[in-house]
Amino acid sequence: MLERRFPRATTSSDEKYFGNVMMTGTSLNILIGGEAGQGLVTIGQLLAKSLVRSGYFIVVTQSYQSRIRGGHNTFSIRVGSDEVIAPTESVDLLVALDTDTVTLHLNDLSSNGLVVLDSAFDIGGSAFLKVPFNELAEGGFSNIAALGVVGWLLGLDEGLMARTLDDLFGKKKLHLAERNRRALAAAAGWAGAHATSSHKLPAVLDAPRRLMMNGNEAIALGALSAGLRFYSFYPMTPSTSIGLKLAAQAKKLGLIVEQAEDEIAAINMAIGASFAGAPSMVGTSGGGFALMVEGVSLSAMTETPVVIVVAQRPGPATGLPTRTEQADLELVLHGGHGEFPRAIFSPGTVEECFHLTRRAFRLAERYQCPVFLLTDQFLADSYRAVEPFDVEGLPPVSVNAEAVQSFPYERFAITESGVTPRLLPGISKHLVVADSDEHTKDGHITEDLSVRKLMVEKRLRKGEGMRAEVISPDVEGEEKPHLLLVSWGSSKGAVQEAATRMKSNGEKVATLHFSQVWPLVPDKFMEHLESAQEVVCIEGNAFGQLSRLIRRETGFQINKKVLRYDGLPLTPESILRDL
Repeated sequence: MLERRFPRATTSSDEKYFGNVMMTGTSLNILIGGEAGQGLVTIGQLLAKSLVRSGYFIVVTQSYQSRIRGGHNTFSIRVGSDEVIAPTESVDLLVALDTDTVTLHLNDLSSNGLVVLDSAFDIGGSAFLKVPFNELAEGGFSNIAALGVVGWLLGLDEGLMARTLDDLFGKKKLHLAERNRRALAAAAGWAGAHATSSHKLPAVLDAPRRLMMNGNEAIALGALSAGLRFYSFYPMTPSTSIGLKLAAQAKKLGLIVEQAEDEIAAINMAIGASFAGAPSMVGTSGGGFALMVEGVSLSAMTETPVVIVVAQRPGPATGLPTRTEQADLELVLHGGHGEFPRAIFSPGTVEECFHLTRRAFRLAERYQCPVFLLTDQFLADSYRAVEPFDVEGLPPVSVNAEAVQSFPYERFAITESGVTPRLLPGISKHLVVADSDEHTKDGHITEDLSVRKLMVEKRLRKGEGMRAEVISPDVEGEEKPHLLLVSWGSSKGAVQEAATRMKSNGEKVATLHFSQVWPLVPDKFMEHLESAQEVVCIEGNAFGQLSRLIRRETGFQINKKVLRYDGLPLTPESILRDL
């Protein structure tokens, strides 16, 4: 067994020390903290967008409690002129909207860290910049004053930040836009006269055009580009914003978005719309998906395509409704009674959220079955800087593309692939019949046990086609490593950065990341598991669900696991501490 010891980083900017190795970089970690209702998300989003427009990369981590007002919330932005791919724990710039933020996060401050807070707070020290926010801004605009001070400390262009403010407030409320601009300018002027900064970011020349987008927004955009026509949901954190983003574009794009009375209705609506020919998707989280499982089986039995997004959060029951976890893999894999094929994608980046959503629609239509996107609160809410997607060159899925001439039409005709040419009801001379009971080739109920056997085998044959299209895990690093780090879903960036830090310390390390967790095809990854001296599986759950699935499907036992289940996302530091 290899022995590894990694002391905690002393700073997240400019110089980082791990063992005797110095790593250089230009990333900063900015943490904005306060109570719900103080406007910290407004500051965070405006600052993050200004950073992206200035040409920087970002990783945003949002931590919030399940209450309307009160409770400690944070909005953390890791920013760099080079690409950043994971959250980090050390804080370089702490923006405290209340004193609890200082109490809770002061120990996370890096060696050259700075705390920005209101001068009215009876707390201070050498690392504190006390700002008279109420003097710099009228009424409820002190959060914009905080934005102005932070922007100056980072060296951001005031005009760019003002235009970002206008984009958010100016179109609908011109008087608010003007007051925001005054608060921003006053705060930047105060900072220029009273502050010095060692946190200015290196300027990015000819800043490239990138989009600030989180995982849920990318899923919504991917679904639209795939040809989505019907989306149903019952609001459940952290999936709700998918429906809100789609609803905002519904009229323009001819899309139906339906907020159902419960999750049972939501999935049945989506299946009904798909049966009628509208590419459909439904979104939920673990507790809501628990109510949907009968509908999942209905989709399988009627061979009706549907895409289901499950944005994970900690359970059981209501659990921690606004935190993150990767604990629903086994639920989604086995949700739905009976045996039938399915595919489960687990995006690890915002870009993968977009592309894997498109792939989910294509597979659902091709194999006429339920297909899942398994994400989580961290990725759902994590803004990144992404290159604009070339949606013009991406075709939507094809529905009802096959011509059927023979009479009578057999919706469930036995085929070699298990996939039967699909016609839509009511648009041709053919009668289309489907049933949730076991059925004959023409869709009528049967209790003929020989037919039952044939129909089970027909449906299962579709799984072979899906296995042939499985995405291979992403492999990076040494070909025959001393240590192989296995992961899936949103932990991708944290694991890759942990591996990079270990390589800088002289270790032979590789990573194996699954962006599709079902079906598992051993030929696509077993050689990597078997060539490593030691394999560690890194997951955001208590059981090590992917490692258990790998053992079930291959017999390969992963003995070492790094598991996090406290409601926070995996970070490079948390991984290195537990290796």
